[in-house]
Amino acid sequence: MFATPAYAQAAGGLGGGLTSMMPLVLIFGIMYFLMIRPQQKKIKQHQAMVAALRKGDQVVTAGGLIGKVTKVGADNDVEVEISTGVKVKVVQHTISQVLNKTEPAK
Repeated sequence: MFATPAYAQAAGGLGGGLTSMMPLVLIFGIMYFLMIRPQQKKIKQHQAMVAALRKGDQVVTAGGLIGKVTKVGADNDVEVEISTGVKVKVVQHTISQVLNKTEPAK
C-alpha cells in the first residue's frame, strides 16, 4: 500500500546515467579549452622561436642571462656571449625570449 523510497527512486527512467555523466563531460570540455589548448599553442610558439634562432640574436635564457647568440649547434645547444669574451653554452630550449632578431643574410 505504501511506496518505499527505493521504488520511488527507480521510477526516474533510463536517462539517469547519461545526465549524471554530463557535468563531468562538460567540466572536461571547459578544462580543455581554457587550459590544455592554450598550453599546447604556447609550446608550439616556443618551438618555432627556438628553431628560428640564428647568429646575432639577442636572447634571454631561463636563468635570466641576457646575451648574443654566437653559434647555433646541431645538438640542441647554443653558444651565447654574455659579455665581451665570455661565452657560455646553453641548451636551446632554455632560451625563454628573443629580444632582438637579426636580419637574415642575403
